[in-house]
Formats: sequence, C-alpha cells, structure tokens
Amino acid sequence: MPGQKLSYPGRNYLFCPGPTHIPQAVQNAMIVPQEDHRAPDFPELVKPLLRDVKKIFKTTKGTCFLFPATGTAGWEIALANTMSPGDKILTTRFGQFSHLWYELACRIGLEVDLVETPWGEGVPVDKFKKILQADKKHEIKAVVCCHNETATGVTSDIAAVGKMLKQIKHPALLMVDCVSSVASIDFRMDQWGVDVAVSGSQKGFMLPAGMAILAFSPRALAKRKTAKCARCFLDIQDHLNTNKDGFFPYTPSVPMLRGLRAAIDLILQEGLENTFTRHHRLAEGVRLAVKAWGLKTCAKSAKWHSDTVTAILVPENKNANEVIHIAYHKYNISLGAGLSKVAGKVFRIGHLGDNNEARMMAALGTVEMALLDAGIKIKPGSGVAAAGEYYRKTGKKIKKFAAPKAPAKKKAPAKKKATKRKATIK
Repeated sequence: MPGQKLSYPGRNYLFCPGPTHIPQAVQNAMIVPQEDHRAPDFPELVKPLLRDVKKIFKTTKGTCFLFPATGTAGWEIALANTMSPGDKILTTRFGQFSHLWYELACRIGLEVDLVETPWGEGVPVDKFKKILQADKKHEIKAVVCCHNETATGVTSDIAAVGKMLKQIKHPALLMVDCVSSVASIDFRMDQWGVDVAVSGSQKGFMLPAGMAILAFSPRALAKRKTAKCARCFLDIQDHLNTNKDGFFPYTPSVPMLRGLRAAIDLILQEGLENTFTRHHRLAEGVRLAVKAWGLKTCAKSAKWHSDTVTAILVPENKNANEVIHIAYHKYNISLGAGLSKVAGKVFRIGHLGDNNEARMMAALGTVEMALLDAGIKIKPGSGVAAAGEYYRKTGKKIKKFAAPKAPAKKKAPAKKKATKRKATIK
C-alpha cells in the first residue's frame, strides 16, 4: 500500500527513548471487546488503578489523574490548573523538552523567568536558589523542572531542588516533567516535595502514546480554586467530580486503562527498586560501549547521566542522521534523532521500559554496524564486548550448573544354579 513501510524479516526494534516496546501481557490486556465506560462495574477497574498509580509516583498524599492525551497536555494541565495569566514561574532550558514546556507557559499567558543552561547539563540548583532568595515578595509562583531531558540524555537532581525550596522557605510550587523517568528512574514525589508530576504512557509505563498521567499534591490541588487560566477539557475539577465514583467526565480509552492495569502489575511484580536497578545496569552497559567506541555522550559529566536514554555525539565531520538512516533502512531498528541544537550532532539509544541484556546487546551490535557503514571509525565488536563483560559480571547469580548424573547401571540378576533332578524309577 502507498506509504506503508516495506516488510522486513523480524520486527522493527525501538531503541528510541519512546515509544518503547509493549510487553506481550500488556498487549493482550488491551485486545478486549469494547466496554461500556458507564457500566455499573466499571469502577472496579478505575478505583484500584488510580490508587496504584500513586505507588509508581511514590506518593500517599497526592491525587492522580489519567487524561486521554499526551505528556504535552500534561504540562498544560499542570500550569492551567494552578496558575493565572501573568503569574511568574522560574524554569531553565537545557534541551528540547525543557524548551517546549517553557514555550507552552509563555503561550498560555504566564511570565517566565528563564535560566539558560548548556545542553548536556541539568537543572542549575544554585542559580535557582539565588533567584528565589532575591524574590522577597514571592512573585515566583512555581519552579518548573524537567527531571530527565530526553533530548540530551540528562537527569537532574530534583531531590536537591525540593530540599533547596524547603531550606529557603519559598512557597513556590515544584512542578516536574517526569515523562521519561517515572517507572524507570527513582522518583519520590512526597519525599522530594514535588507538587505536580507529569508523565506519559509511552515510556516507562510501556504503553502506546495517548495517556497523560499526573499526580497533584494537596497544595497544588488547592490552587485550582484560585487559578484563572482558561481550561475546559484539561480541567482537573471535572475529574475530581467523577473519579471519586470510579468514572471519567468524558469517554476514556478503555483499552489504554486495561493496558495500564497490566503494566502497573508488571512493574509492581518486578518491584520498583528492582526496576530502577535494571535500568541502571542496562544504561551503564551502553555507556561503556560508547566509551569503547571512542565516542562521547552529550551529557557533560557522569552526574548528569540518564538511565533511560543515552545521547551520543558523532565526530564533527559526520552527521548523526546518517547513522539513524542506516540503522532504520538497513537493519530495521529505530534510534532517537538529535533535536534542535543537537540535530545532526547526536543519535540516541533508548534503554527504558521492557528491555533486558539480550535486547541491548542486539541494539549495540546493530549500532556498531551502522556506525561503520556511516564511515565512523570504531573497532568492530569493541562496544559489544565492553557491554557484554559488564552485563555478564553484574548479572543475577544463578545456581551452579550440575549435569544430571548418568543412571547407575543395573546389575544383571545372578544366574540360578541349575539343580539336577534325581530320576525316579517306577
């Protein structure tokens, strides 16, 4: 058919940082007959789901919301339900997604105090502290941060931001984009003092794109009563009115809800801490491969390294888009492209969601072939070897293999001595 991708043997593997692979159990949960979202038993799905999403955000105090939308809508939900036109927020730009949230804030009528940060670094806590300390009248109503900047493979220290706000006693709300971190990297809403957490379905939740998943603290929830930003479809009040009874204010995507139920069950079954450990191991293997290739990450130092995506710089005389083009058209895998300031300079390997060592080894081997095909000089097999050794040495311990013992040979039964019968004469 026109526009349809040519069929290749096997499947297209997603090593962009979202969408991610969907586990079979989640796909199976979504392939269900259409359901009545007003049915009397529908709350049996919704109420436990809203309760268990809180476990993923690590909040007992927060209220969670599920919108049939995306993470971008989640940004607007966070701001529009807590702010009024002309309110001032503090944010920083160090990648494409932190830039887009800043741009959205401007477009809905907020005043933004923007701190420019080099791409490859994260939230500048010290600079934020000086600005907030100088804000004696508390005109800054919210501090807006991107926990994991997907464009550059950078993770920021949100715990330090929350600690700083508490230390200087500034009343600004702390809003965090955790779209590519929650359910993959440790995120502690209550402990870190996060007021609004924004996520999406297509990353660590291992679902298709199409659901904005948010959590509001009691403090943020109270702001809806004074917020004057225009909102209708994105108004959390409509959800509060209906969620309490196990329903939604408008038609939800029921298959997505079924999929979310299955995804959360998988995450909780593995255990959140085990999930974080797995993501760190996979990411560390990728970083060792990059080092073995003689290349560098976009993240400027180890403290910024992301455990969900690695952005890799190509040599200055090469174009990263060629690597991506070859990987896709020749080897049938999808890598993340460089965005905005780093377009053509980096390609990205996503290592979040439903992944394991074998899948990452396949990705690294394929990336090596694409790099060589693009004329980038690396030693064939070097990255795969470095990652493989790390995965092998840090993998889970298993019982030592014991070959089954050969069955003991049965002794032949002893032959009975023949007894001669005495002849009897009649």
